[in-house]
Amino acid sequence: SELRLLDPAVRRSGAEARSLLDPQFREFGAFGRVWNRETVLAAMAAEDAPAADADRVTADWVGADTILVTYRARRQGRTTLRSSLWRRRNGGPWQLYFHQGTVQRDDRSP
Repeated sequence: SELRLLDPAVRRSGAEARSLLDPQFREFGAFGRVWNRETVLAAMAAEDAPAADADRVTADWVGADTILVTYRARRQGRTTLRSSLWRRRNGGPWQLYFHQGTVQRDDRSP
């Protein structure tokens, strides 16, 4: 699901993107902006950018219905370190609950 959100077609599709975001979604952006579900959906729908390349993807259970996903994303000459909390409530679908991006200043991290 995380990698689907990097796909420009999914990002521009209001219904598909909305289905992946928890109603209580929040993001701390790479440049300090705080986003909620509606503001990030509007921004993604208006994007005209290529897909980001992701690597170093890891996923770790942090609870029975919560997974932490971390990865490095590269797009248009910028590298960001990303972390996401995905949760499933009451047996429903997995949805992105929280996301944070941090601009990577040097590429020597493990």
